[in-house]
Amino acid sequence: MMNDYLYCLLTCVLSKGDNLNWSSLCFVAGFWYIHYMNLPCFMALLLKTLPIVLLSAFPFPVKPYQNPENFKPLVLALGKMPLGDNLGDKSDSRYCGVETEFNDDMPHVLSYNVNGGFDFVVAPLMEPGYRPSLIDNGSRDSSSTVLPFAGSDLVLSPSQWSSHVVGKISSWIDLDSEDDILREDSEIALKQELAWASHLSLQACLLPTPKGISCGNYARCVNQILQNLNNMQLWLRIPLERSDDDDAVIGASDGMAVELTDSWELWNSFRVLCEHHSQLSVALDVLSSLPSANSVGRWFGEPVKAAIIHTDTFLTNARGYPCLSKRHQNLLSRFFYYSIQIVLSGKPVHKLPGGNSVAGGDHTDNYAQQAQRHDLRSYLDYVGYLYQKMDPLPEQERFELGYRDFLQSPLQPLMDNLEAQTYETFEKDSVKYIQYQRAVSKALVDRISDEHASTTTVVLMVVGAGRGPLVRASLQAAEETGRKLKVYAVEKNPNAVVTLHSLVKLEGWENVVTIISSDMRCWDAPEKADILVSELLGSFGDNELSPECLDGAERFLKPDGISIPSSYTSFIQPVTTSKLYNDVKLHKDLLHFETAYVVKLHRLARLSPSQSVFTFTHPNHSPNRSNQRYKKLRFEMPNDTGSTIVHGFAGYFDAILYKDVHLGIEPSTATPNMFSWFPIFFPLRSPVYVKAGSPLEFHIWRCCGNTKVWYEWCVTSPTSSPIHNSNGRSYWVGL
Repeated sequence: MMNDYLYCLLTCVLSKGDNLNWSSLCFVAGFWYIHYMNLPCFMALLLKTLPIVLLSAFPFPVKPYQNPENFKPLVLALGKMPLGDNLGDKSDSRYCGVETEFNDDMPHVLSYNVNGGFDFVVAPLMEPGYRPSLIDNGSRDSSSTVLPFAGSDLVLSPSQWSSHVVGKISSWIDLDSEDDILREDSEIALKQELAWASHLSLQACLLPTPKGISCGNYARCVNQILQNLNNMQLWLRIPLERSDDDDAVIGASDGMAVELTDSWELWNSFRVLCEHHSQLSVALDVLSSLPSANSVGRWFGEPVKAAIIHTDTFLTNARGYPCLSKRHQNLLSRFFYYSIQIVLSGKPVHKLPGGNSVAGGDHTDNYAQQAQRHDLRSYLDYVGYLYQKMDPLPEQERFELGYRDFLQSPLQPLMDNLEAQTYETFEKDSVKYIQYQRAVSKALVDRISDEHASTTTVVLMVVGAGRGPLVRASLQAAEETGRKLKVYAVEKNPNAVVTLHSLVKLEGWENVVTIISSDMRCWDAPEKADILVSELLGSFGDNELSPECLDGAERFLKPDGISIPSSYTSFIQPVTTSKLYNDVKLHKDLLHFETAYVVKLHRLARLSPSQSVFTFTHPNHSPNRSNQRYKKLRFEMPNDTGSTIVHGFAGYFDAILYKDVHLGIEPSTATPNMFSWFPIFFPLRSPVYVKAGSPLEFHIWRCCGNTKVWYEWCVTSPTSSPIHNSNGRSYWVGL
């Protein structure tokens, strides 16, 4: 039994070929011999495995394309030949592809382009002259019919197919043609090519541009395929153009003309027909002319996976080398930022100094020579140059990378106790506590004049003290201003109170800080406070019940006392974010579409400037105060944006801590380098299409009950949506 076991183990070790692990072999053999001291059995085992040893040491010669070692182990997400190094960027945008012509010698195509510096190829899978109707009727359905694909699946290893090849579906396909034969041929060919791509386990396939905005049959066939597709992505090729001329004709790179004024409309029509399927994405054709910045901005909320840059888009610099216009350079920088991969396409149109614009000579395995010979190497070098000159990601953004577009349910601060890890994350936000310290310092100076600083003690209460960062910031402010302070630290979480006691003892604050283990709404303070400090703000300002908590705590405050924060306002704006919409849709229920999520927004398009929603002021001395709110907002889209689709609304807040000291996450006034709060996202059950020039009307309510607070929201123009989260049926914050 042991003999058989070791034979199997030795076989596995030796079958690694070039990666033979001789130390593993010696270990296994030595282990068996030492522990069992049976030389005859050991020799029998060695003789049994000798043929495997010989085969491993002297493998039979194979054709170059059959040996995976002839190709560098590059993959779309884990490549070895990126455009360059950029601190913090580990996204797919580091890897560049190239669009190729049909060639049935796929090993040569891949070897030439990978050794030429590219990471993957976008290659046709089917011979372009193939038409199903040209095959004899008697043989069309015969099992002997061999389709003219670009080589057998055996010419490349499975990892090479999946990592280095994006399939390109035949550009002649027109599923909405009035010609019945062409339409039927197109449907058959599309299904055959995608079936072959799925068989090869390709990560993606490039679909040809629809021939017009009326693309119902094309979308129907693609949608049918999507229902049973594996994990492969389908990239719909869309030209990046928009014209104000009603008679404009958009030219796709495959030579077909598409008559419409806005290519985004073409994409939107197609994806709506395909039910916003998450495996349907976009490959943008970037041409020499670009639409307005607002029009281009819409696409960053769409599932754009690749940008195809054509060689005739490049200009010529003073030295005769290809370069791009400033607008194109800025666009590529945004593609890199949003993890959109660049694909170069076309023939070289620049005659470079020294005549090295065209590859020549026989193929060799020498990478350095191939890099110089590739026709498009100068274009690739320029794209790499643009990538490398990007500013590295700031430390804050590198910290937030893992949170990008990740939906999180908001905290329930009164119902749940935070965990130590959550406290630790928030406590690392030094910017926030610097702002609080500044606010307390200003309040102390205003409260006590210099001449009374040594004789008057200020009573300061930290309500919701957590593990003590606000206590520390307040004491540092007192030391900075030379004021005497008496601090009450009120905290309801008994676990955090344990840490507070340890902190007070460690820092020697026993004579200054009194710890109260209680809910601030239930505690009876022994004296009134001069300053009330709290850190109860949520991503939407009031969404973690700061108004309710501070209303209950204001009874501690002297009539002329100071609250920090003194006020806060929520803001909201419409956004396109296909990624978040599809993530919510995956749950297939109403509850998730009626939940407001905290999320680090990344792949989105902000369609209109944010507008203020609800404002709360503290202390609130109004006799009939109510924390219920309602707001109706009207958003106007910039005229040059074009039509858009709204997947939901992004919410922010801005808070005035004291006088001119503020903190917030509203994009136009956001506090730099602060990460304690991500925006909040209010999804829509059905995306709302907003035609160019049309306003968008949005309604939002803040509702209060005896045991909970919740939001309701809806759209009433240009179309009406259902009222989301009626009566707080799906999402609420418990009191």
